[in-house]
Amino acid sequence: MTQHPPVRTYLLVAAVLAVITAVEVSLFYVTVMARFLAPLLIVLSAAKFSLVVMFFMHLRSDHRAFTGLFVGPLAIAIAIILALMALFGAFVVARP
Repeated sequence: MTQHPPVRTYLLVAAVLAVITAVEVSLFYVTVMARFLAPLLIVLSAAKFSLVVMFFMHLRSDHRAFTGLFVGPLAIAIAIILALMALFGAFVVARP
């Protein structure tokens, strides 16, 4: 059995997740960032996904094959989302 991180590490990861969530919410209200909103939110969501999977699902201390089972579908999902967003013009900012 592998050694898991101490409770302090989990609390630190939870604090980082809270900060990332606050940044995501605040980015939505910054009108200057409207053009880059979707890509920024995708990157921040991927970072949160990674932290949750690595620490709270103990993937960091498990076998490397499990990492591939999580990262592979994540990469495919991001590629599909970006392709659909490009197809439907989500990256084009409407000008008043």
